[in-house]
Amino acid sequence: MGAGITGLWQSLILAQNGYSVRLIERSPKPFAQASSIYAGAMLAPYCEAETALPVVKKLGIKSLELWRKHFPETVFNGSLVVAHDRDKGEIDRFARFTDGHRYVDRKEISNLEPDLSEQFQEALFYENEGHVDPEVALPRLLEAAEQAGVSAEFGVEDFAPPAASVTIDCRGLAAQDVLQTLRGVRGERAIIRISEIELARPVRLLHPRFPLYIVPWSENRFMVGATVIEREDAHPPSVRSTLELLSSAYALNPAFGEAEILDLSAGVRPAFEDNCPRIILDNQRIYVNGLYRHGFLMAPALATLVERYLTSGEKDSEIIVEDRSQW
Repeated sequence: MGAGITGLWQSLILAQNGYSVRLIERSPKPFAQASSIYAGAMLAPYCEAETALPVVKKLGIKSLELWRKHFPETVFNGSLVVAHDRDKGEIDRFARFTDGHRYVDRKEISNLEPDLSEQFQEALFYENEGHVDPEVALPRLLEAAEQAGVSAEFGVEDFAPPAASVTIDCRGLAAQDVLQTLRGVRGERAIIRISEIELARPVRLLHPRFPLYIVPWSENRFMVGATVIEREDAHPPSVRSTLELLSSAYALNPAFGEAEILDLSAGVRPAFEDNCPRIILDNQRIYVNGLYRHGFLMAPALATLVERYLTSGEKDSEIIVEDRSQW
């Protein structure tokens, strides 16, 4: 249930391992109601370790292998973390909380990202990370799942599973009807287009108050994101949030001031209290939820954990729980 990033990977992995899979989604149009379409889709387990629990990094590293195997379009150019001179202390702080990086100077920044070399003297380079364009990845994953034998049905509001089947609930925030501790975390973004700037990888601009990330997509588009807001509405970003997003992009490189704004929107990600995902067993139903801002990063690895449980009974004690009442 649910054809966002979690449901797609779950369907694909199960079908490729011999299961008969029916994928259902309430939206008549694929991805129209999925928070996944609003994601930055950075595959950055090392960077995310700055604030996330260790299990997020562990699952993320495993997912990198699965993205590489199943989605050849995945870009593995690493991630670059920068800060302006007045915020240079943020670089050292970020480095202390993460690994998998090395310091690079202005000369190497120039080699990695020539359009940033004038703005920054020092950066952290996480060379084993990657990213995808969600507007490309989601349709391709759906296509791959269907080619593997998945029966995908859209516009399905009422669902009564056969008694002998297993239902895997990947509905995200819609599962609040049964998962009482699930909450929504709003994320806002701008998509801009400019041909005068090129980036080969996601760039994170550190700032004590308003850190920013910018992800290069195809066709000269860039996804600019930053906000983590404890709200569950998906209204478009406010004037204040929009100004902060765009001014931060301008601070990364003033040439972004000439970019065309293609989209200003917000999505709401599902999260549990500790921002860590759970696989919750409940008789013939399995809930896979709480991926927070790490959906693209963790969905492949979570799908393999569910497949192993169904196939061999193996349970990852960090992620798989059996008492739904506490959730």
